[in-house]
Amino acid sequence: MSLLLGMLLAMHLFQRRDAAAAERVPAVIVFGDSTADTGNNNFIQTLLRGNYTPYGRDFAGGAATGRFSNGRLAADFVSQGLGLPPSVPAYLDPGHSIHQLASGVSFASAGSGLDDITAQIFSAVTLTQQIEHFKEYKEKLRRGMGAAAANHIVGRALYLFSVGASDFLGNYLLFPIRRYRFTLPEYEAYLAGAAEAAVRAVYALGARRVHLPGLPPLGCLPLQRTVNRASPGDCNRWHNMVARRFNRGLRAMVTRLNRELPGAQVVYIDVYRLLSNMIARPSAYGFENSVLGCCGTGYFETGVLCSLDNALTCQDADKYVFFDAVHPSQRAYKIIANAIVHAASASHRPE
Repeated sequence: MSLLLGMLLAMHLFQRRDAAAAERVPAVIVFGDSTADTGNNNFIQTLLRGNYTPYGRDFAGGAATGRFSNGRLAADFVSQGLGLPPSVPAYLDPGHSIHQLASGVSFASAGSGLDDITAQIFSAVTLTQQIEHFKEYKEKLRRGMGAAAANHIVGRALYLFSVGASDFLGNYLLFPIRRYRFTLPEYEAYLAGAAEAAVRAVYALGARRVHLPGLPPLGCLPLQRTVNRASPGDCNRWHNMVARRFNRGLRAMVTRLNRELPGAQVVYIDVYRLLSNMIARPSAYGFENSVLGCCGTGYFETGVLCSLDNALTCQDADKYVFFDAVHPSQRAYKIIANAIVHAASASHRPE
């Protein structure tokens, strides 16, 4: 009897090991804007780059890689959290081989948006072109690693879209470019349609596990507090309301896509709630400042302005929720990434 129990236990353990191997995510594939650009903008003609100090000062080796943070981004921590390399390489970096990109790749471009016009304003890579790059990537995988390996990577990878804030901030709320064509509800619907089209496009190319973070509390970004004429220094309540309303539509879209796309596991990530909690109760997360950015004066500097005010940059970015006046610090990104990794584990359904 004991021998039989031992054999059954061994079989159970082998089955669990095989199931775990089958469930393992082979790659993290990223689309989006400056919250997910790991260096692509270094290789295109644009002013939106993060390849100078103080960006990257807490990255391995203190290198300014093009990430708009003092160190790593959420996508990097997601990769590490799933047992993959600790950083996700940029697709446009010619120094990476297809074998290096096989365990993860970012197509994201700072200044991009769900609306391709947003990217064109900032000379960034449009989301449409990012998906075209994904098509190229698939073919490179097939040629470099064989069809079976390529299909395995594409079919089981975790796809992360981190995009949308630039559309509202750079194309509607702060700068009224799209206001001349759309009312705010119309623009929200337009962007939701673009998000759905992007998810359907990567699904058609083989993606199944797609994570879609919602908008952050736009009105509480340090820059937004600074330009809030109604109540300087406070969060812009209207901009936060816009973000919450858009996120409700995004959540409903995710529910519908899971119903309509066979085998899809589309997950909404509530970044708004998580970042709002960090901002409202910074000490609960180990932060000391959730109002200003670390770089420069903290009120308005982002991008090249951070470099100009380098001497004013804070000593310890881990104490700040935001590294510049728009982007979270490495430590805040890690907290966001933990939520994404947890959602990835909770949402997976073995086939």
